[in-house]
Amino acid sequence: MLSREEADRRLARLGVEHEAIETSLLALQDHAGRRLLEGTELIGATAERWTAAEKELAALWACFEEWGKRLEDARAVRARRRFPGPEELARLVALLEEKPAGSPESADGDDTSERGAPGGWAAAVERLNTGYAEVLDVVVAADSVWSALPARIDLLGAELRRLTALAHSSGVRPGSHPAGDDLARVTGDLTALRAEVLADPLAFWLPAEGSATPGAGRPDTTRYDRAAALIEDIRREVDAVIAARRDSEERLVRLRDVLSRADRTLAEARLARGEVLSRIAATEVPVITGPASALREELTAAAEYRRDSQWHRLSPLLDSLEERAQEELERARDALTAVTAPLAVRAELRGRLDAYHARAGRSGAEGDPELTRHYDTARRMLWSSPCDLRAAERAVIRYRVATTERLAEVGAGAAGGTAASGGDHAPGGDPAGGGSPARDGDPARGHSPGARSSEVADAERPGSPEPPGAAR
Repeated sequence: MLSREEADRRLARLGVEHEAIETSLLALQDHAGRRLLEGTELIGATAERWTAAEKELAALWACFEEWGKRLEDARAVRARRRFPGPEELARLVALLEEKPAGSPESADGDDTSERGAPGGWAAAVERLNTGYAEVLDVVVAADSVWSALPARIDLLGAELRRLTALAHSSGVRPGSHPAGDDLARVTGDLTALRAEVLADPLAFWLPAEGSATPGAGRPDTTRYDRAAALIEDIRREVDAVIAARRDSEERLVRLRDVLSRADRTLAEARLARGEVLSRIAATEVPVITGPASALREELTAAAEYRRDSQWHRLSPLLDSLEERAQEELERARDALTAVTAPLAVRAELRGRLDAYHARAGRSGAEGDPELTRHYDTARRMLWSSPCDLRAAERAVIRYRVATTERLAEVGAGAAGGTAASGGDHAPGGDPAGGGSPARDGDPARGHSPGARSSEVADAERPGSPEPPGAAR
């Protein structure tokens, strides 16, 4: 049996709980997510969970109304008398401790009101709290998805429409460019995604693991992020197409110029090869291949791609053509250098012969019959066609050695005459201004006469080393 004070305290506590639950239920009733769920044609998981949530919400209101009715009856009984008697207290116990309609059975299936235990109202509060959390979880999750994804999808859709207009103006269309096919596919994906989000928002909800808070989690943006990444890739491809369309004509002109220079260089190399074969004997001249016809065909295909606005094929083809055309030009230049190498060797030997002859003239030895014979032989070989480079180089070496020996003899004679007359010249001087035997950077001038004779013999030996130009 309750005392008057206990009855008053329990009435006050239940009144506070009643007001709090009423406030929560009214807030749930006015929640924007609940109104959207009621007014939307739902499908899938959202339809199933909202159907169950609606039934639970109706049961919550029924339990709350029964609780409120019993609370009003209890207050009326308490208000009859200032000091309630046993009958009033027994009635208060019955109203406050019996299970109201809609309250769950106790865990062991017994009616707690029969034992006078205060389990009825406690079970009803537990029922209201549990049901409220279940309904609120559905409402908050759906509202979170609807608040996040549709607006982001709409923004991405607007960006996609601008990109589609730009792509179509650049010739990127479905069927003519892979990026155009991607645009059509991502447009359909976004449209379907928005419809699914509106009809089944809970399919895009990821609950927070280990959290008991209603509505704890986040929207699943996997499909949205995938569409956004694909749109970004398409944007880069469209930018590349625009750049290719803007620069393609200039790049084609540069490619034609490079290939023309390569062809002219190869033609020059072929002419030089004919000249070398006619003027240089006993030498191997590389064969000159023809122009790269495959590059010309691909250049024609590139021009056709540009004319047909097939930019996705034109851009990689131009990149490849630019690299290979430059390689073709370098190959042509290398071929010209290799073909004209014998002529360069001949020019070098002529220059050396003229230098040796000039040195002999400065020393006053050019009138020597032996030197004249060697000079004429070397000159005749170098200025005749075809020119035998190996024989001509041996002749130049013989002339150099003979010149060196002659200059050494002239220098020795001049030194002897100076010593006899008491002159101031140092031994080995050159009164004619020819310098010492090692002058002009000729290593052979520092050799002894015996070594020079050996060098001449080596030059005349049939197995003597080939001149540097012969290996070129």
